[in-house]
Amino acid sequence: MNSPELKNVGRELLRFRRRLLLAVAGVVLAFGLLVGRWLWLQVLRHRQYSLQARDNRVAIVPVQPSRGLIVDRNGIVLADNFAAYTLEITPSKTAGLAATIAALRAVVAISPHDERRFHALLGQSRSFESIPIRSRLSDAEVARFVAQRFRFPGVEVHARLFRSYPLGSLACHAIGMVGRISPGELQQLQDSGQAANYQGADHIGKTGVELGWESQLHGTIGFDEVEVNVAGKPVRKLRSKPAVPGSTLVLSLDARMQKLAEDLYGDRSGACVAMDPRTGEVLVMASMPTFDPNLFVEGIDPQNWNQLNTDPRRPLLDRVLRGTFPPGSTYKPYLAVGALTLGLRTATYTLNDPGFFMLGHHKFRDDVPGGHGKVDMHKAIEVSCDTYFYMVANDWGVDGIHDWTRRFGFGQLTGVDLPGEARGILPSKAWKKRAYKTPALQRWYAGETVSLGIGQGYNSFTPMQMANALATMANGGTRYKPRVVRMVEDMTTHRFVATPAEVAERLHLNAADWQVVHDGMVAVTSSKQGTARAVFQDAPYTSAGKTGTAQVFTVGQHQRYDAADLARHLLDHALFTVWAPADNPTICVALIVEHAGWGASAAAPIARKLLDYHLLGQLPSDAQIQKISGRKPTPLPFRYAGARDGLPPVPGAHARPPAPGASAAAEASSTALPPVRPWPAPTPAGAPSAPRAGNADARADALRALAREGRYARGDCGGGPLFSRFGSAHDCPAPDEGERL
Repeated sequence: MNSPELKNVGRELLRFRRRLLLAVAGVVLAFGLLVGRWLWLQVLRHRQYSLQARDNRVAIVPVQPSRGLIVDRNGIVLADNFAAYTLEITPSKTAGLAATIAALRAVVAISPHDERRFHALLGQSRSFESIPIRSRLSDAEVARFVAQRFRFPGVEVHARLFRSYPLGSLACHAIGMVGRISPGELQQLQDSGQAANYQGADHIGKTGVELGWESQLHGTIGFDEVEVNVAGKPVRKLRSKPAVPGSTLVLSLDARMQKLAEDLYGDRSGACVAMDPRTGEVLVMASMPTFDPNLFVEGIDPQNWNQLNTDPRRPLLDRVLRGTFPPGSTYKPYLAVGALTLGLRTATYTLNDPGFFMLGHHKFRDDVPGGHGKVDMHKAIEVSCDTYFYMVANDWGVDGIHDWTRRFGFGQLTGVDLPGEARGILPSKAWKKRAYKTPALQRWYAGETVSLGIGQGYNSFTPMQMANALATMANGGTRYKPRVVRMVEDMTTHRFVATPAEVAERLHLNAADWQVVHDGMVAVTSSKQGTARAVFQDAPYTSAGKTGTAQVFTVGQHQRYDAADLARHLLDHALFTVWAPADNPTICVALIVEHAGWGASAAAPIARKLLDYHLLGQLPSDAQIQKISGRKPTPLPFRYAGARDGLPPVPGAHARPPAPGASAAAEASSTALPPVRPWPAPTPAGAPSAPRAGNADARADALRALAREGRYARGDCGGGPLFSRFGSAHDCPAPDEGERL
């Protein structure tokens, strides 16, 4: 009989306790791990993960500031903004980029140009950035897309502000343009620490005022803090910091006078600058031909780009700041006042002009074959006697001419408040050594100095330099830095702050010497022998001018210049400089018409109409404009800035009352507005007043007496030189010398 096995209670109890301890340890360890993880997440890494969670819930959306407006001195809008819808694709969120674009074509019209621009921007952007494929969608197109948006992940419609130039090509080189930010510009922004202010921005100023005043026009970026759902869609706005709009810029340009200048050029090429000699304000800055800057805002299409880029007239070149031209006979007054100041000539010194100047065996010819007879300083300016100034230059020397005329700003940067200005060429012996490579070419020859006496040879200046020098002469020797921006809106006070007039240099001109040159230039437009008398003979105001004609190719020693036998591109440039009123100038004009012949016949009529507008408020009729330009003007829809644009009251933001018989094109969309209240043109404190001429009647009587005596021979043309030029271009041009035209 077997006895039952007895249980070992102690052993069972020990086994139970071990199992219990293991279970408890497991539970404690598990809880310990949970507590440790909790401490790690909620204590040690709380800030990090809470920020990540918040970032997943909250999106920071940059708010772009609206770009500042640009208006002219009377409040006419030159650059504006308008809102429009854009269709944008985020490549990283699409199911397939090519398939998405193909499907979008069935909903919204997408042209080949739109697609090419999109792929170009795609190569410059990151995959998570939104890239526009269509701009300026209509309401119907927006509605069609929104109804089918569920089919297009990664595609959205956004409302954006676009830059607009309502007057098209008017003053396009001065105003400039905006365009998409390039990789190089983005790198510059990062290097300068401004990249944060351009977060989410697409456009930046490229040229003109848009580039030079970019920091004021761009404004300050803002942001919206938005709560989003798991799909990234905004649910509600938590908080925001508003963007600060860009400042409105009030230019010194007069848009109506600018349009008149451009109308008077017609299809001809050239440049015109009008300035206020009392302050340096630029009233007109016309570079012809022009282009429409609106083409560049969203990227220009290949057809328009090729048309602009291959046009032989080079409309994209800013001739006012980058084009350089020989000044021709308009250079003579500066040599005249220098020769008098330095004692090289006296006002009474007289020579008998045979019609040429001999240097060795080389004959430098005057424009009048038989000469001008007896010539003193006054008459040399009045009839534009080349022989007189050949001799002045020969006696003076190139370095002396250089040192004197540079004080008027020739060959120097004027300091205008726009980018891209060229220095031009004011020759000297040292300059030639730098410009040429071989010793034979580096040598300066006496004949080259003679050519400088009539503004030819190596002389090559920008129209802005010519206008600035003329303003310096007109006001008696104070050279201001030209400026195009007259006022800037202070975004804190919403008031306009004037930009100060800056003096670059003061020339201490002897009043008597200045008066001799002044009277000679007055005679150019008023005396019987004056080269521009035919244009100004009925003017109700006095003016002081100088005609000029600049050769663009060499005329041989035994050849005569005959315009009828030359191709258009070989004809002389026509130049004219003038200020008015002669004894108390408020405007000076320097202009050049390329390949147009004599300055008196091609350039002076343009200046006359500009002076009539500025001094008398008179606009020519369309027929008069067409007679000068060869083309009928077209109207522009002028719009004046006001409270509806969110602007404070702009001084002078009114139109002139229309003059009887005035150009309908120039008066477009402005006749219903109240009369203009012109802004005052203050003379800066301490600025010297211009020397006053003598009694006008006395001068006129003296001129008539001289004419009766037969002392002044009549000049038949505008002083165009006929001579062989010495080295019109050097082989090592400096990058800032501009483009010689």
